[in-house]
Amino acid sequence: MLKLTDDGAKITLQGQPQALDNGLFWFGAALLVGAVAVALAMSLLPVRWSIGALALLIIGSFFFNRQRQQRKKAMTGVINSGILWVRAGELVHDNQGKRIPIQLDDGDKISLIGEQLEIVDGDAKRKYHISGFDNIQEATAAKAILQGQALTKRHVTIKMSND
Repeated sequence: MLKLTDDGAKITLQGQPQALDNGLFWFGAALLVGAVAVALAMSLLPVRWSIGALALLIIGSFFFNRQRQQRKKAMTGVINSGILWVRAGELVHDNQGKRIPIQLDDGDKISLIGEQLEIVDGDAKRKYHISGFDNIQEATAAKAILQGQALTKRHVTIKMSND
């Protein structure tokens, strides 16, 4: 939903919540079970076997953290829900009370892809991908405001006749 303000607009994004990565969840659950198994192995098995089990747990934790960091990096700059406060050259993403101010640089380019906005830097590297607009008019208005164009409200008077 788009509401014009004095210096820009307030847009409520209706995107889907980010899908949970079930593979990463189950891998983490397996690591937890593995940690319990290692603790049990340390008390029941010989020292060499216990050290081997602990080494496997450490290697599994390393791969889990690497996958988690890759997922986190891939999701950086993806905005699809919450409230977007748009002004010329800047926007503020308010998602469940967490406000993130975003200042655009002079070399940044804003492109409209369907009902989505993509902001890339001067080297054509993606900085932000914004989706969740209700319609293409909201995305077009957000692009225009970010580029410094002024939008005006249309006031319409509705007259009802008594017949």
